[in-house]
Order: sequence, then C-alpha cells, then structure tokens
Amino acid sequence: MVKEKTVKKRWTKDDLQFSLLALPTTVWYILFCYLPMFGVIIAFKDYRITGGFLKSVVESKWIGLENFKFLLSSPDIWMVVRNTLAYNGVMLVLGVAIPITLALVVSELYNKAAAKVYQTILFFPYFLSWVVISTLVWGFLSYDMGMANSILTDMGLPAHRWYMESKFWPGFLIFMSQWKGIGYGMVVYLAAITAQDKSIYEAAIIDGANKWQQIWSLTIPMMKTIIILMFIMAAGHIFYSDFGLFYQVPRDSNSLYNTVTTLDVYVYKQLKSSTTGMAAAAAFLQAVTACLMTLLVNWIVKKIDEESAMI
Repeated sequence: MVKEKTVKKRWTKDDLQFSLLALPTTVWYILFCYLPMFGVIIAFKDYRITGGFLKSVVESKWIGLENFKFLLSSPDIWMVVRNTLAYNGVMLVLGVAIPITLALVVSELYNKAAAKVYQTILFFPYFLSWVVISTLVWGFLSYDMGMANSILTDMGLPAHRWYMESKFWPGFLIFMSQWKGIGYGMVVYLAAITAQDKSIYEAAIIDGANKWQQIWSLTIPMMKTIIILMFIMAAGHIFYSDFGLFYQVPRDSNSLYNTVTTLDVYVYKQLKSSTTGMAAAAAFLQAVTACLMTLLVNWIVKKIDEESAMI
C-alpha cells in the first residue's frame, strides 16, 4: 500500500498581503481590547494611586468581593439596572423593526438616485458626535432661548424647563437613539436585500405574487440570518448603554438623575465620586452579564434554528 505524500503548506505572497492587511486591526485589538483586561484586577482591590499604574495595582490591598458587595448594596443600583434594561429593551425592538422597514421601503424605490439621497440623509446622523448633538439639543430645549419654548409661547402655551422635567426624557432619548442609529442598521439590511437572487422574484411575479406577498414570503425570510445576527449582537449589549446619549444629551442634569442614569453613566460617576474599585466592579459585572446574555440568546436561537446561531 502506497502512502500518500503530505503536501506542506507554504507561506505564499497572498498570505503575506492578507497578514499585512490584518496587522493594524490585530495590533489595535491587542492594545485596546486585550491589554486593558488586566485592569479587571482592580475590581478585587482597594485601589490607591501610589505611583505608576502597575505599581499602584500591585501595591493596592486585596479586598476580595468587597467592591461588589458595596456596589450591590448601593440604593441606586437597582434603579440604574432598571433604566438600562428598560431603555435597551425598547431600543432593541425598535432598532430591528425600524431599519428593516426603511430598508424595505428604500429597496422598492424605482428611482435609484432618490434612493441614494434617502440613504445619505438617514445615514448622516450616525457620523455626528453626541457632543455636537447635545449642543443642537440645547439650542432647541434651552428655557430662555430654545426654539421649542419659542414655538410654545407663540402658540400661547407655557414654556417648559425641559432639563428639569423628567417625564419628557424617556421618549426623547429613545427618539434620539433611533434618529442617530437607524441609518446604520438600514444600510446593513439594505445590503442583505441587494444581495438576494432576483430570479426568485421574477418567478414569484410569474406565479402572480404581488409586492406585499413578495416582501412577506421572499424578502423577509431571506433576511432571517442577518436579522437574527443583529438581534443577538444587540441583545448581548443590553447591559450596556450609549454613554454619550445618556450623559451628554441631558447635560448631566441632577433633576433627571433617576430617569437618565444607566450603568455606563453610573460607572463614570463612580469614578468621579467614589472608589475606582467600585467602578471597576460595576464594569466587570456589566461585561460578564453581557457575555452571558449573548450566549443565552444564541443558545435559544440554536434550539429553534441551529443554522441561524452565531456559534
């Protein structure tokens, strides 16, 4: 019996080119994603600055789970968790439904020039910083010179102190989140629609399917994989929140504290007013729960449809 010769894989020119392309991203991940993981140790220490960062970490006293106990016994922690889950729950649903709807509408436009204009208009807010947006919002909601109060007073209605009235902000923050982010989601789903086989639609038209039947029976089912993927990724971030949205836009108003404070904002404020260890403990719990949530949602999806799961 003749043994088959094993062909050794050689390093080719293509391997070198692709490796060079991947190198900047790899270095970025190592520097900003993997190395900072060492800082998790701060959550288990009474961190005190005694010199450089490494020296401070090494010389700080081990306190075990004391930071976690102090965090979970805080009177504000459950309010913060409630806000984070409530906002993200609503944004999760809207962040899937609205971009899909817009992608379907734009994909059905016969005028491609108009479609590109709409894509640009909807995608443009995604590139704006929350610092810039917060300034624009201030110009609109300012009590003395804001456009909103000017319109209300011209209509004979009383002016509002928007940054002191918390009842307006849940809906307003959700609206701002969708306004800034739906363009990105729409482009992702629009790319999935564009990649679909057009011959299937031609066959459906021959069989007498109208536009709504084509969308419901062909377009949406063929988008199932990308929809589930985006949903799993969004569900994994349900314990995170957009720091700029919840901190910059409300301008850190004390009157809105119970309404707009989420975990990310809470961690940042703990860094300013409490111990670094407590803030690290909050961030560590946030990361762990996000990881577990991703695995849980992926497991549920895998049980229902194994091919649509991420792993």
